[in-house]
Amino acid sequence: MKLLKLVPADTNIKFLKLRVPFFVVSMLLIVASWAAVFTQGLNYGVDFAGGQEVQLTFEGLDQAPVADLRDKVAGLGYGTPVVQEFGAPNIVSIRVPLPEEVEATPGAATEIGNEVIALIEAEYSDVRTDGNNTVSGKVAEEFRSAAVLALAIAMLGVAMYIWIRFEWQFGVGALFALFHDVSITLGIFAVFQLEFSLQIIAAILAIIGYSLNDTIVVFDRIRENLKKFRKMPLPELLDLSINETLARTVMTSLTLLVALLPLLMFGPASLFGLVLAITVGLFVGTYSSVYLAAPILIWLGVTSDSFVPQETEADIQERKAREGGQAKPATPIE
Repeated sequence: MKLLKLVPADTNIKFLKLRVPFFVVSMLLIVASWAAVFTQGLNYGVDFAGGQEVQLTFEGLDQAPVADLRDKVAGLGYGTPVVQEFGAPNIVSIRVPLPEEVEATPGAATEIGNEVIALIEAEYSDVRTDGNNTVSGKVAEEFRSAAVLALAIAMLGVAMYIWIRFEWQFGVGALFALFHDVSITLGIFAVFQLEFSLQIIAAILAIIGYSLNDTIVVFDRIRENLKKFRKMPLPELLDLSINETLARTVMTSLTLLVALLPLLMFGPASLFGLVLAITVGLFVGTYSSVYLAAPILIWLGVTSDSFVPQETEADIQERKAREGGQAKPATPIE
């Protein structure tokens, strides 16, 4: 049976022909994304904005009714709650946002927690209250700082790895592509005011991993072709390398989309932001590997002899010594 090929073997798309317009568009999108983040701000969830946390144990159940609890607590009008299992299937942590006026009123946050507890106890008689605590703005600020630090370390670690594995130009190209992917994702969440929580940080880290994986595949083929085609102009060589890895890129992206799209359209509301962020990252990560990470190598001075070992001064002296020490043919005696 003949195998299905989504990308023909003789595909020859001239990606680099439009590298300048696409680079300009990418720069404009990055600027617009950060403008949205700084002007409109991110819609922080309870993790980053603070709130009231209630911990409950359902002693008569093997599994806590997470979806039902989320719907009931949301009906109180305090915003979208975060309901998660906490240590065991029948233990949950419920976090609700606090109105601005509540944080300045001692005891008001605890009363909101008591309201949540009373609502659940009226429905479930076997529930035990394990905690009713306020997540302060200071703790939330520490969460935000730790999240930003995690993203920065991940991106710098990626750049250092590629720098060591290839050359510094490749590290700069990968870092710029990752910065582009993260910026676009943050911009979408700022423009549409989607809830930004620790889940989204996990999604962004997943985006960094996917984009890095795709970029390394392209870079590895570029390095191989630099050794094979030393006289080929660099734009043509980059086009060749991208086309040779295009089938793998398309298959990987489609496989992920098969899993993501059903979750995006029919999944629970609590996962919508996470799945949306990964879906957006899938597209921008693929785009940046082709139109940012590869073309930037041209502007950073990568040439056809970048991976040809250069002869050092010691190598030259050693070669001359070997050549000078070779025995000359004996002169015949007359």
